[in-house]
Amino acid sequence: MREGQFIQQNIEKWKTYQYEPTTDPDEMAARFTELVNDLGYAKTFYPQSRVTLYLNKLASGIYLGIYKNKKEESSRIVRFWKSELPLVIRKHHRMLLYSFLIFLFFALLAAFSAANDQEFVRGVLGSDYVEMTDQNIAKGEPFGVYKEQDATSMFLAIAVHNVKVSFMIFISGLLAGLGTLWLIFQNGVMLGSFQYYFFSKGLGWKSVLVIWIHGTLEISSIIIAGAAGLVLARSLIFPGTYKRFPSLKRGVRDGVKMMIGLVPVFIVAAFLEGYVTRYSQMPVWLSLFILIASAIFIIWYFIIYPIRLSKQGNMVQIIKA
Repeated sequence: MREGQFIQQNIEKWKTYQYEPTTDPDEMAARFTELVNDLGYAKTFYPQSRVTLYLNKLASGIYLGIYKNKKEESSRIVRFWKSELPLVIRKHHRMLLYSFLIFLFFALLAAFSAANDQEFVRGVLGSDYVEMTDQNIAKGEPFGVYKEQDATSMFLAIAVHNVKVSFMIFISGLLAGLGTLWLIFQNGVMLGSFQYYFFSKGLGWKSVLVIWIHGTLEISSIIIAGAAGLVLARSLIFPGTYKRFPSLKRGVRDGVKMMIGLVPVFIVAAFLEGYVTRYSQMPVWLSLFILIASAIFIIWYFIIYPIRLSKQGNMVQIIKA
């Protein structure tokens, strides 16, 4: 679109915003959102134009009107966890849903394949692991693998491994999303095979009570990292009204924020796997408590809280972030 046509289409709206100010918070937020969209378009296609400076000044004025009476948090870190990250997550909830459905599909497909092919589990998990676990089951220690290493070394190794895997899933989004999908496929198939193996041995629910103590956070992290990778891929393949490089920068920025948000989850999951999962004989109520508390946290912070926050008129923070 030519600059003259762009101005002609929007000038009346801009004049209304400039000369007819409002004190209604929702209207101010809506106007700010509109102006930021227009400003983003102008910066992309007319970066040296006066209309870009005009829109920037107009948007800044409305922004100051929205936030002049708002007390700023003293800590940038607090603001990140309280609003910035949840709103970025909310912005990409659809990618999170896609990542979950893709992971679930491959996990169920692997379980189905294992049920119809006795060698499938060995092909996925490896014969050495299956034989070792068979020996542990025979000794009455089906989850003995979690006791073979001291807790601290195991915690550190798992934390590093989880961070590495999840960041690989994210970065692989640069391969048009194919790398991310491949790694989601691999992890989904491993989980489906692993879980079916224990159910086939009559230890299914016991494995849920033991392994999902840390698995709830660990698998959730993989799914969220998959969503971040899909965000990166979408920004590269479908730039929308932006040029490809600015669109990619936005995708990288949002994806990195999502990955930063996962770091504490990685650490807690590794702590649980290193220090807690080894106690496979703990009371059922305690296992359920840890498992359910982990699930509630993931559902609340990554799904419910972002939705509630966005409905409170804070969607404008997504653009600011």
